[in-house]
Amino acid sequence: MGKHLTKNDRIKMETMLNSGHKVTEVAAYLHVHRSTIYREIKRGEYTHRNSDYTEEVRYSSDLGQKNHDWNAQGKGRSLKIGNDMPLAEYIEDKIVNDKYSPEAALAAVTQSGIEFKTSISVRTLYRYIDNGIFLKLTNKDLPIKGKRKKHNKKVKVQKRASAGESIENRPEEVKDRETFGHWEMDTVKGKQGITKSCMLVLTERKTRDEIIIKMPDQKAASVVEALDRLERKWGDMFPKVFRSITVDNGVEFADYEGLERSVLRDGEKRTFLFYCHPYSSWERGTNENSNRLIRRHIPKGEDFEEKQDKDIEYIETWINNYPRGILGFKTSAQLFEEEIKKLA
Repeated sequence: MGKHLTKNDRIKMETMLNSGHKVTEVAAYLHVHRSTIYREIKRGEYTHRNSDYTEEVRYSSDLGQKNHDWNAQGKGRSLKIGNDMPLAEYIEDKIVNDKYSPEAALAAVTQSGIEFKTSISVRTLYRYIDNGIFLKLTNKDLPIKGKRKKHNKKVKVQKRASAGESIENRPEEVKDRETFGHWEMDTVKGKQGITKSCMLVLTERKTRDEIIIKMPDQKAASVVEALDRLERKWGDMFPKVFRSITVDNGVEFADYEGLERSVLRDGEKRTFLFYCHPYSSWERGTNENSNRLIRRHIPKGEDFEEKQDKDIEYIETWINNYPRGILGFKTSAQLFEEEIKKLA
């Protein structure tokens, strides 16, 4: 029976091959038949891109070992992604550095226009990650892992009156997401007891477009002021773009008259505000999901007092250009722009 290569053997093999040694020389050094080396090269080969953009096929001891371990566990044939190192590196970069989900990373692969040697499914990608196939990517890099908690969406009887109009009186067109211009609004807070500032987050229900505004505090007056700035920015378009806004019963949203009142047209409303039932965050599900995307950049409990406007703008841009499965892996920015063109 022939000798099996160990991890150290593979490392020595990679070093010798990269140094220009022939297969027969490597085989003699490791005391194996040359056919063993040829099979191992096939198991761990990948296409390496040099700094001058030329490409060459190389052997990776890490990839060879992972393929060996995978096969030894009886979990399948040689890894497809093992023959396409650029694809593996692209996926790693999207998930580890750009904070994409596996689904979004594969969508980015399709939309990139880059011709990779192979393709893999979402299920296969998750399996590769679970089994430690990637060199840099692990389960710790995934934004969400495991089953999400299911919410019991029973309509609760409101125990106290909201400051303004209840969500029960919100038009049906808002619920079905077929009409543009209906938003959800929330605040994202920093480390409790340390961070005084917070972020005001608005999410458009149809396109999932996100607007993030940093506020000095969580007072109702600061929210009104932030909405005033937003109205001045959009001008006459504001009532068309922000037809309604749904909020929770937080004290920061208590001044419903100030939030609805236009600063550009005396005595007129700029939007219509609707309040969720108490303890029913699922009634702002779009907002809640978008807040999870923010938390990929600013984990819960982190002090973001020092975050500059450019940092907030980066997060907003990242979210709006993130491929979303619920949007057919289009981006919110694309869909939002289409809707704005219809209003022009």
